[in-house]
Amino acid sequence: MAEYKTDIEIAQEAEMWHISKIAEKVGLSEEQLDYYGKYKAKVDIHALRDMPRKAKLVLVTAINPTPAGEGKTTTSVGLADALSRLGKKAVLALREPSLGPVFGVKGGAAGGGYAQVVPMEDINLHFTGDFHAIGAANNLLAAMLDNHIQQGNALGIDPKQIVWKRAVDMNDRQLRHIVDGLGGKAQGVPREDGFDITVASEVMACFCLATSIADLKARLGRIVVGYTFDRKPVTAHDLKAEGAMTALLKDAISPNLVQTLEHTPAFVHGGPFANIAHGCNSVMATDVAMKLGDYVVTEAGFGADLGAEKFCDIKCRMAGLTPNACVVVATVRALKHNGGVPKAELSEENLEALEAGMPNLLRHVSNIKGVWGLPVVVAINAFPTDTPAELALVEQRCNELGVNVALSEVWAKGGEGGLALAEEVLRLCDEPSDFRFAYELDEPLAKKVEDIATRVYHADGVDFAPKAARMLRQLEEQGFGGLPVCMAKTQYSFSDDPKLLGAPEGFRITVRDLRVSAGAGFVVALTGDIMTMPGLPRVPAAEKIDVTPDGHITGLF
Repeated sequence: MAEYKTDIEIAQEAEMWHISKIAEKVGLSEEQLDYYGKYKAKVDIHALRDMPRKAKLVLVTAINPTPAGEGKTTTSVGLADALSRLGKKAVLALREPSLGPVFGVKGGAAGGGYAQVVPMEDINLHFTGDFHAIGAANNLLAAMLDNHIQQGNALGIDPKQIVWKRAVDMNDRQLRHIVDGLGGKAQGVPREDGFDITVASEVMACFCLATSIADLKARLGRIVVGYTFDRKPVTAHDLKAEGAMTALLKDAISPNLVQTLEHTPAFVHGGPFANIAHGCNSVMATDVAMKLGDYVVTEAGFGADLGAEKFCDIKCRMAGLTPNACVVVATVRALKHNGGVPKAELSEENLEALEAGMPNLLRHVSNIKGVWGLPVVVAINAFPTDTPAELALVEQRCNELGVNVALSEVWAKGGEGGLALAEEVLRLCDEPSDFRFAYELDEPLAKKVEDIATRVYHADGVDFAPKAARMLRQLEEQGFGGLPVCMAKTQYSFSDDPKLLGAPEGFRITVRDLRVSAGAGFVVALTGDIMTMPGLPRVPAAEKIDVTPDGHITGLF
């Protein structure tokens, strides 16, 4: 039996190139880099400002996530390496991991096996400090807001209508709902407050959608932090906070350059939550990658109903991007889970359950083709327990939709295991596409929500709770009706019920509230019970992480 190695062992045994050598592969000089040690660098965005985009853009998305795992980041890394093996100038553009999941259940987000970005430990921990800077900017705004109230409240801010929270990049349920300002008049104004995890902060969304430092400053200034006693919105600009916030972020906004295990250049930058924000790496990173490479592989969070929808309808719309092809990642195990098989039994062949779970994959594939008009391929992330009969069934059902299937073995074989997928992606990139959006911006907010719910989720319709109906009217009256919609929904189902697996029908989406993220430039429609501050599990991953006396990190995955 072959020796099994963990992700971190594979990463630590890799022979990384100095980051200057990686930069050379895409034509970057040392003068265009700010080094963060030997293997990480930030790229000077000003030096590349006038370069045109030239690359073809490939989106990697997936079926709805399950406990069985799908491997979207692993597939993205392996695909980029495979394209490089085929002689293409490929570049990756990925999100940065959040410390919350790293120490919680999910673990890191640097790929897996022999398809990883490195240095894996750095990327999963402090990296270049971007998230710390974002948290600091978020909390500076919170401090200036409360200080304004303490110092006389000239703007007339109603402490009971403050919507801005503090942030920390950690899963800490204790901070979801707090009361602060206690201890007497000198300690502030007592009020209810709370924390979001940093990746849920609107500062993160602004950071990831900004196209320049000036655009970032303008976005930060538009952030609505609360309302006056007569219900008028109060912004960061009203508090004169955006300049100092931008100062904290001026270095962070430059994309981070790292490498894969096979030395493919990778920009890892930004990381908003996909179920409450738009779930994509920064526009700046995608833009730089498309200026330097011929093929750019990027990913969007969770299933295509969330990640791909927001990538297309929010990020591509705002940044003027047109994807050339899409990869939908699935595993036989995850499809059997959608068919009702418990996690402990997923290794056994079960064609009946696989057939029952296939509609989830087929609906995502159909959406990519029919809603957004993109050429698509299905990547089956291979597991040793997959049987020939199971793989043949997946291929047959996808072929019936006119979509090819490629077996991806990148976890075990790196880029070599993704050659079939890469060849199909190259073929699709040369096909004509009819890229379009799921809704138009000039529609009323309610119609945009209904378009997403009916066209993408395949719901029968949308019910707006009384509070949501009031907010619809208020947001339209305040001039926010022309913004895109960012659906806050469970990642586990097409519906707003995480227990409805597969491709549910006969359901309606309930919107309980709406909020404006005026800086990011979208309206958030809240469905279900979406956590903006997760908690740690009974046995957090942090318990297994350690450091040896010589400084090697262990237990990270």
